[in-house]
Amino acid sequence: MPETRDDLQAAAELHDAFERLTRELAKVIVGQQLVVEELLIALFGGGHCLLVGVPGLAKTLTIRTLAAALSLDFSRIQFTPDLMPADITGTEVMHEDRSTGERGFRFLPGPVFANVVLADEINRTPPKTQAALLEAMEEGQVTAGGSRHPLPQPFFVLATQNPIEQEGTYPLPEAQLDRFMFQVKVDYPSEEDELQIVQRASGSRAEVTKVLAAEEIQRLGQVVRDVPVAEHVAKYALRLARRTRSGREGAPDFIEQYVLWGAGPRASQHLVLGAKSRAALHGRQFATCEDVRAVALPTLRHRIKTSFRADAEGVLVDDLIDRLVRETPETER
Repeated sequence: MPETRDDLQAAAELHDAFERLTRELAKVIVGQQLVVEELLIALFGGGHCLLVGVPGLAKTLTIRTLAAALSLDFSRIQFTPDLMPADITGTEVMHEDRSTGERGFRFLPGPVFANVVLADEINRTPPKTQAALLEAMEEGQVTAGGSRHPLPQPFFVLATQNPIEQEGTYPLPEAQLDRFMFQVKVDYPSEEDELQIVQRASGSRAEVTKVLAAEEIQRLGQVVRDVPVAEHVAKYALRLARRTRSGREGAPDFIEQYVLWGAGPRASQHLVLGAKSRAALHGRQFATCEDVRAVALPTLRHRIKTSFRADAEGVLVDDLIDRLVRETPETER
């Protein structure tokens, strides 16, 4: 199908927004280009992100800076063991109309009623409270007192998690992990980047300019969804997801050995959506198999459960995904 002027304009607009946001984040965040790119792919793809990394790698700062570069309402929730579901979603309170003297219940919205919600150290609160985010992440609403309260749009949950300290933490249930479009791995900076971080620490923090408003993000998000995907690209994404499932036809031997359960249908959907978003942000009008490969790690790593044998032999889930990507052909043989 030939490209129209509108297609070219939309692709250029998305690429320009990507470049501007990247520049604004670079004022505060040193390095971490892949982290920033994956966050923006998920943002314009309309998905939620889980950032995993050891303390001190600027996970919270990255999310705060991204929120500062967007004209969106921002809310931070510090997850602790004593946090209750109503502390996140809100609660009904008794309200009295002073003019009439009538009393009734009024819903008081919680911090989840924002465009960008930072769920800091999400694994430090019990499952009951973690589950309070499930409906919000999947349905874009909160149910309280029998009434449904829609959340502001666009709505993004950006959560952080420390993978080292597990004492007193509560692993996220698989149902909630699956709601995150990406699990973004935040790694140590290079020596050059760390030197720049140290040098910047003694200076004043740069001011971040707001780049996009809510209406623009929603419009550009629709542009991402309109990006065409060829059938062979969609089938390639589907093949990648299905080959992670041990005990099923087509699963490679190393998956049978090291995987207890693999990715579900939401993974293949997010592979395609992530590929479309990446293509659009790089100024292209269609997604390719290379785009699918580029988003395979953040899409699949939290949806695959490795076996005891993998843990005993030191086989990491990222290693399995890398091998799967290398050995999965673009076209079915």
